[in-house]
Order: sequence, then structure tokens, then C-alpha cells
Amino acid sequence: MNRFFMQVLTLCPFVVIAGCSTQNTQTQPTLTPEQVRSRIVQLMPAKIPDRQGWATDIYVAFAAQGLAPNDENLCSVLAVTEQESTFQADPPVPGLAKIARHEINQRASKLHIPEFLVRSALNITSPTGKTYNQRLDAARTEGQLSAIFDDFIGMVPLGKNLFGSLNPVHTGGPMQVSIAFAEQHAQDYPYAVTGSIRQQVFTRRGGMYFGITHLLGYPADYSQSLYRFADFNAGWYASRNAAFQNAVSHLTGIALTRDGDLIIPGSYALGSTERAVRVLGKQLDLSNNAIRRQLEKGDSLAFDQTEVYRQVFALADRQQGKPMPRAVLPGITLQSPKITRNLTTAWFAKRVDERRQRCMARAKSLPVA
Repeated sequence: MNRFFMQVLTLCPFVVIAGCSTQNTQTQPTLTPEQVRSRIVQLMPAKIPDRQGWATDIYVAFAAQGLAPNDENLCSVLAVTEQESTFQADPPVPGLAKIARHEINQRASKLHIPEFLVRSALNITSPTGKTYNQRLDAARTEGQLSAIFDDFIGMVPLGKNLFGSLNPVHTGGPMQVSIAFAEQHAQDYPYAVTGSIRQQVFTRRGGMYFGITHLLGYPADYSQSLYRFADFNAGWYASRNAAFQNAVSHLTGIALTRDGDLIIPGSYALGSTERAVRVLGKQLDLSNNAIRRQLEKGDSLAFDQTEVYRQVFALADRQQGKPMPRAVLPGITLQSPKITRNLTTAWFAKRVDERRQRCMARAKSLPVA
């Protein structure tokens, strides 16, 4: 066990971080590590196996990131975990083998690779001693499927043709966090890494660490946790940006999708939101280049301080005769091979918030730690 982990686990009392958000700065007495872990156990849903183990992994994630362990934050984390995995480190996915085969066949079809070549490749014996076909048939979790694809890409020439170096499993773990997100935020990961960060995501401690980072590890001025839950699903600041898009729509009369994307990611092409804001350019006294530079800050808290943000809301508030909302649930339909129903980001956020409310009700009935 590394030295940092020992310090976090046994010595580090919590200090509340200032300036992050309403839920992160809620006043609460300083708690010992033992008190925090005990509180997590109290707040968890009943009948969860290894409650102490879950509490330890959650505690370490909070301590390592300097997050305040108040009931709001703890209940928010527990609510997302319950929604995403019902507290399973690597939760099973119904019909996973079928989903995986569909992905392989779809990629092969796009690349005009004959079906018999794909069948032959899958019948090759993998490093585990079983064929890839056998392992696919037995796969029940994303962690298992990710390991199969890692081997397939590394061992079978056809694997690199189909997938390059990109494993098609994109999310995983008890909070279903993006593996790309975890890889981008691994610099302060408090555990020794065996294998890869991708593999860590499918463990309880790794999945909880990166999931908590995604949920609470950024400053936001939301009045309700509901909007963090939407951001967890749609991306940091999606709810704030959707409110900005809402204000722009009211001012211009141009219908915009409230998806939180102020510019087209990874492109200099004009998106619908940027086009609509340009219509207001003279009223805002901003050039097209200035508008672009400021919209590019939409993935950070700094966007709140830009002229385009402040002036758009000032105009919209005057037009409506009342303050426009500064956070709106994004209007995004969820799409994934794992999703078989018509679900949205708003549905996800509200469902998680219902779980948070039940947790907070439990908290009120419990003695203060």
C-alpha cells in the first residue's frame, strides 16, 4: 500500500473547499476518516454487500480530491452509483455478447472485410486459452468485454484493422464513467496502477474515484444537484450551457437544441448556437472572432465571466422582465447499444435526484456523525 494512500486513509481530516458550488461548500463540522466512513455506511441503501469496502473507496476518492464529505455530496455519489450499477463494481449488461458481435460485424462491413475472415479471427485461441468466440459468448460485463477487445486488438492482425488501437468499450465501472475521461484525469490517481487506467475503471476503487471526479470534481454554481446529475450524463457545464442556449433562443427567435454544445467539438465549422449568437453581434458589440473565442470557454467555469454570457443574459432578462434560468436540463436523447428504451438526459437526472432525495431523507433521520 503506497504512502499517500496510507496518509489519506488514516490521517487526513477533511477541509471544505471554498468556491466550488452550493453542495460542495455546505457547512459541516470537520470529520475524522472513521466518522466519514461510518456516515457513508449509514447512508448507503440496505443490503449492499461489503459496505465497509465501498465506504473506504468512496472516502479515499473524497480525501484525495479534497471534496467536502457533507450529506449532499455523499448522497449524490450514492445516488449515481445506485442508478448506474446498483453498487456492482463491474455490472452485467444484458445481451452483451450480441451487442459485441454487432459492433464487430458493423465495423467489418464498413471496411468491406469478408464475413468468413471475421469468423476465422474469432476462432483463434486467445491468451486465456479460449477462443475469442468462446470468451464473447461468456462475457457478461463491460470489464470482461474490454479485456477481450484489448487481446483481440493486440493479438489478431484483423483486430487492428477493425479497431485500430481504440477499444470500442467506452464506459465502465460502478458509476459508468467514460474511460477517456478517466485517462485524462489520472494524474492524481491515489493508487498504484497495475495494467492500465482503462483496467482501473472496471475496479470498484478506480470506478468510484473517476466517477466522483466526474460528478463533483469541477466548480459549478448550480443551485441544485439535479444539474450536476445532468452534467454527469451530458458533460461538464451542459446544464449551464443549455440555459445560455435557451436565452439565445428567446432573444433571436431561432430554435436551438439545448444540448450544451456551444461550438462543434473539434471543429472550426459554425454550429447552430454560434450562428444564432452572431445574429446578436451588434447588440453585444462583439465581433465574430470575439464571440468564437468566448464560446470556446463553454467547457469551463470561466464562461460565466465572458461578455457574451453576461450580455446575453442581461438582454434576455430585460426582454422577459424577469431573470432567465441559469441552468436548464439539456434536451438530449440517450443513445447506446445498451439502451433499449427512449431515455433522455433529463430522465436520467430526475431519476438520480429521486434517489438523492431518499438518501437525504435517511440522513435527516440519522444522528449527526
